[in-house]
Amino acid sequence: DPVLTQPPSASASPGASAKLTCTLSAEHSNFDYIHWYQQSPGQAPRFLMYIRSSGSHTKGDGISDRFSGSRSGADRYLTISSLQSEDEAEYYCGAAYFSKWTAQGAGNLAQLSPGDAAGGGPVGRLCADPVLTQPPSASAAPGASAKLTCTLSAEHSGYYIHWYQQRPGQAPRYIMYLKSDGSHTKGDGIPDRFSGSSSGADRYLTISNLQSEDEAEYYC
Repeated sequence: DPVLTQPPSASASPGASAKLTCTLSAEHSNFDYIHWYQQSPGQAPRFLMYIRSSGSHTKGDGISDRFSGSRSGADRYLTISSLQSEDEAEYYCGAAYFSKWTAQGAGNLAQLSPGDAAGGGPVGRLCADPVLTQPPSASAAPGASAKLTCTLSAEHSGYYIHWYQQRPGQAPRYIMYLKSDGSHTKGDGIPDRFSGSSSGADRYLTISNLQSEDEAEYYC
């Protein structure tokens, strides 16, 4: 059974409010956190906030006061007031129980198709762009290996890194979180071909025996 469900779409007029819903299944209603993301066309997913099981929420850096979170039973809500044109985007929610991540579709973040809202970046509290840097692209032949790098700034070198994969036209898929000591925990259904490691401020995602379906955008 899905851990999370979301209605397929929502819409509202400029200046109005929109309330987006993410519903946890009964057996997962005690999950510690729900994370909300926004993805504008052609951009990486942006972290908006996490909502605790108590209903309190913590937003990412730079997220407008127009965005708020709440809870009622198994439902976790993202409310956007005074809607603006730039709020039109895809919205996703993800669920976390302590450090174990799961979501609808064996690790895929559940998707809410274009409604109206705006947003924030990676799991946990998103920090500003200088915290993380990634090379723009990487390529390798089928059957070979690829090693993708995410580099933390010196003052944030102890942070966890979360890796995501996004294929064209699909929701981001959670791959793993990676600790500073190099240990990592993968999302549900992630193949053994995917592994993580760490060296200093660098956090690596290695994909061995590359397959055609591995061609995608990768975000940390």
